[in-house]
Amino acid sequence: AVLQRAFDAGVAQLVTLGTDVASCHQALALADAHPQVFACVGIHPSEAHLAKPGDADIIRELAKSHPKVVAIGEIGLDFYWETEHHAAQYGVFRQMIDIAQALDFPVVIHNRSAQREMQWFFQEEKIERLHGVMHCFAGDTIDAEFYLEMGLHISFTASITYQSFDENVAKIVPLDRTMIETDSPYIAPAKSKKKRNEPSNVLAVAQKLAEIRGNRQCPPARITTENARRFFRLPNLIDE
Repeated sequence: AVLQRAFDAGVAQLVTLGTDVASCHQALALADAHPQVFACVGIHPSEAHLAKPGDADIIRELAKSHPKVVAIGEIGLDFYWETEHHAAQYGVFRQMIDIAQALDFPVVIHNRSAQREMQWFFQEEKIERLHGVMHCFAGDTIDAEFYLEMGLHISFTASITYQSFDENVAKIVPLDRTMIETDSPYIAPAKSKKKRNEPSNVLAVAQKLAEIRGNRQCPPARITTENARRFFRLPNLIDE
């Protein structure tokens, strides 16, 4: 029902993500069942301290062998929920980046309450350029400029519909480096009557982005769709 509502709303393709080995298998099963669904595999920072020694090898093999894998993710740092286990997060993050670079996959990066730490990590690890996207971006304009300088994309969720969102962030990111998402089932649009978010609500994100940027003649939704297809190397399954 969730997928059908997304398709009915005009969503042509979806990317779902794993957070550990078990959920990566679930993501791939969903992708196998639907031609419009693709998957990312990776170990989420909140799961990093639970990862077993062979888990990174499993992620690598899934990425190498499964045709529906389009990126390594969701990976990164999360110091909001995890006040401990920081060393495990840094270690797993580095492992996942190495896998992505070895296999020529982009990365989908999670960053919550760790902007300074992530930037320090990239500098410490001498990672100057990276093919990836800052998913569910929650930083400020200075943070955005740092990641853009690295060659990363910036992805916005329905958090841009909240009054607390700094619209200047969405304005400074070049459209060809902008993507949109829902991060379902989290972060429902501000005016949504349901707390549980769904992929169909990506339209609300697109509409708000158009409003912020004032792009009436060239709708951001079309550009962000093209960006996502290019970034994830998705096949064009429909004639638009």
